Amino acid sequence: MKVLLGISGASGAVYGVRTGAALHARRVELHLVVTRTAWEILEAEIGTKKAARKGTSAGSTLRAMGPSARKRWLAERMSVPPGAFRLHEEDDFSIPFASGSNPPDAVVIAPCSMGMLGRIAHGVSSSVLTRCADVALKEKRPLVVVPRETPLSAIHLENMLALARAGADIVPACPGFYHRPATVADLVDFVVSRILQRIGIDAGLAARWGEAPGPRKKGGRGGRQGARA
Repeated sequence: MKVLLGISGASGAVYGVRTGAALHARRVELHLVVTRTAWEILEAEIGTKKAARKGTSAGSTLRAMGPSARKRWLAERMSVPPGAFRLHEEDDFSIPFASGSNPPDAVVIAPCSMGMLGRIAHGVSSSVLTRCADVALKEKRPLVVVPRETPLSAIHLENMLALARAGADIVPACPGFYHRPATVADLVDFVVSRILQRIGIDAGLAARWGEAPGPRKKGGRGGRQGARA
């Protein structure tokens, strides 16, 4: 199973990191696209924890790295080997999934910013990630978007409705509490479990309603560092 995971520029980068770890644990062929703003948020939310020097901006450390170094950095946060996934540059339209002749089996965007969601809803394929999402919709492949925003304006809601009508699954980053979460990581895993369910994968990370909580299945440790931060 080939899955493209997009991490866009919304708060909640841990959802993308943890989703990547869980997908790797289920032995999918994993591809990642991380937007420029998402790198900034990754560094700010689950990054190096080093204070930025005066005159530097958030994400400057990661932006200064080359592609290989950024991939290693991300693999460490996901607690997977660097070879566990392919990291595609945001402006690399040679990625196979940019063509309907070679669509992925599923596209997940976690978290999904309102700007990204709006562009996909209106067919504005101005980036690799929006183009791949457009391909998933037109080729009738699962597209899961994980918005992390509140409150929601009428524009946000209308864009979500347009995407849902086009066939996308809208999975807001809204964790439940009936499984008695003890940590922030438990809350993250609840959402990640729902994400993977939409593409036919049982992550086994959170107990289902009506089932007694059991031992946590191994789904990769990615995101736990960020969840505690």
